[in-house]
Amino acid sequence: MQAWLAALAAGLLGALVLVAQNSAQSGASQIDELVLANRILTMNGVLDAYGHVSVRSARNPNHYFLARHLPAGVVTRADIMEYDLDSKPIDGDASGSYTERFIHGEIYRARPDVMAIVHCHPADLVAFSVSGMPLRPLIHTAGFLSDPVPVFEIRKAGGMTDMLIRNPALGRALAETLGKNPVILLRGHGAVVTGDKLHVAVGRAYFTVVNARVQQQAMQMGGKVTYLEPEEAMKSGTQDGFERAWTLWKHEAEAK
Repeated sequence: MQAWLAALAAGLLGALVLVAQNSAQSGASQIDELVLANRILTMNGVLDAYGHVSVRSARNPNHYFLARHLPAGVVTRADIMEYDLDSKPIDGDASGSYTERFIHGEIYRARPDVMAIVHCHPADLVAFSVSGMPLRPLIHTAGFLSDPVPVFEIRKAGGMTDMLIRNPALGRALAETLGKNPVILLRGHGAVVTGDKLHVAVGRAYFTVVNARVQQQAMQMGGKVTYLEPEEAMKSGTQDGFERAWTLWKHEAEAK
């Protein structure tokens, strides 16, 4: 009997060790992928000196990973910080944090389906946020876009501000306007792109910018612009999870 109990205890201990090892490996893998996402988005012009990308923790869905306050293109593993949904660093030191981290915490809180978030400022997207011209899906790789893409007006939530999402209240207002949409524009500021995987969020961010650029070019040509029909958008929206694009971008980033 004692031998049986000892064997059972040893088996349970081994299982717990394996779970802990797998969890640690999962966290390390997420951090490596997040560093790569920062490089990919910078390489493709989605992020520059400003903007950021995060991923929800696979170990704890009430936590997320985000780099410290740095340009995305120089982020390393050592720069990745872990936050709770109040956007407080787990290590307690917020001095090196992005001002707009509340974008991430409040969207993760409101949207359990969201696993990754990109906040970016490409001029092609900002133009649609201020012109009254709606951003609409018209290329097959952007069928995921809402028609039209919603625009967040910060004046309604915070009055006259510096346009930044500096606190939880503004983050909640942004998350509320985003609703179930995958992408939202921020008037005069940029965009927020979400995904159920990190690769999806990165792919969506890239092709949202491409769609905006193509839409502007098409409108300038003076003819009738043909947008995707809802059924076309639905059938093309998932792509392959942008895995083919991620494979290319990863190769290009690692070759530099």
